[in-house]
Amino acid sequence: MKKLRVLVLVHDVMVPPPGAEELDPEKTWEYQMELDVKMTLTKLGHDVEVLGVGDELRPIRERIEQWRPHIAFNILTDFHGVVAYEAHVVSYLELLKQPYTGCNARGMVLAGDKALSKQILSWHRIPCPGFAVFPQRARKAKLPSRLAFPVIVKAATLHGSAGISQASIVYSDAELAERVEFMHRNVQDDVVVEQFIPGREITVAVLGNERLEVMPVWETWFDKLPAGNEAIATSRVKWDVEYAQKIGYQCGPARDLSPEQCKHIQNIAKRTYRALNMSGYGRVDMRMAEDGKVYVIEANVNPDLTSYEDFAESAETIGIDYGPLLQRILNLGLAYKPAWKVD
Repeated sequence: MKKLRVLVLVHDVMVPPPGAEELDPEKTWEYQMELDVKMTLTKLGHDVEVLGVGDELRPIRERIEQWRPHIAFNILTDFHGVVAYEAHVVSYLELLKQPYTGCNARGMVLAGDKALSKQILSWHRIPCPGFAVFPQRARKAKLPSRLAFPVIVKAATLHGSAGISQASIVYSDAELAERVEFMHRNVQDDVVVEQFIPGREITVAVLGNERLEVMPVWETWFDKLPAGNEAIATSRVKWDVEYAQKIGYQCGPARDLSPEQCKHIQNIAKRTYRALNMSGYGRVDMRMAEDGKVYVIEANVNPDLTSYEDFAESAETIGIDYGPLLQRILNLGLAYKPAWKVD
């Protein structure tokens, strides 16, 4: 394995401090992914440098010109606090002719817009819930006649279940108008309203550029969900550890699925990944209805790479340990061919 100079791009507030490797995990959880990536790439024998990125692109260019990294390991999730701008950082790396890990800019744009991605998936006959879009300029929201309650109200371009709670599932036009107005006011994004699919929440992790490798079907469930609540990954579930433990949040290999069902779900994940022009690595989120039909909810580029999160854990179940997983991500980044790279 060739020793590489790897420039890890992280948010400036997520740079692991000196000696973080020796700290208790309870004190490093805020930057655990960044620390895991740095430590593991170093253990693999690579020359690793972490660059904290704030509101300027110049430091990226200066460090690339000075150090000449073989590859940038990109784990930024936004720029200037704007999620949509993460694609522009990747475009900047391409303009610098700098190889990088993870998804390409076009895939980020297509997958990152929940409305646009659903339009593309529908054209490819990939099953996804019916939906409607309410831009920020929209007047009072009313459900189109082609949809039926209940529906779930989401931000169109934000990550991490931003703005999603049990109140996001609405059952009347009055509730819909109230929730859409709440989202416009509080998250300041266009809103996607989609048919709510009662059932199971499942995901599939994917590695690859042209040739794809899919991980086992993964599932999220709640052992102690309060009566009347739906099994959805709300913002509170994702970011409040105590609450997640209280309601029995669990994730792991999907339960009680036949090999045929798993193969079908994995095939949907691959079709979604290709339709949205994704590359490097990603995760496709789905809902399985009570009748067994599967719907794609969204595709996530560059999902969380913390060593104990679902992407790494699902890879481990098929024998890809964390170190080899990061090495594969490096290799895929080096192999990806943007417009400037010709044979």
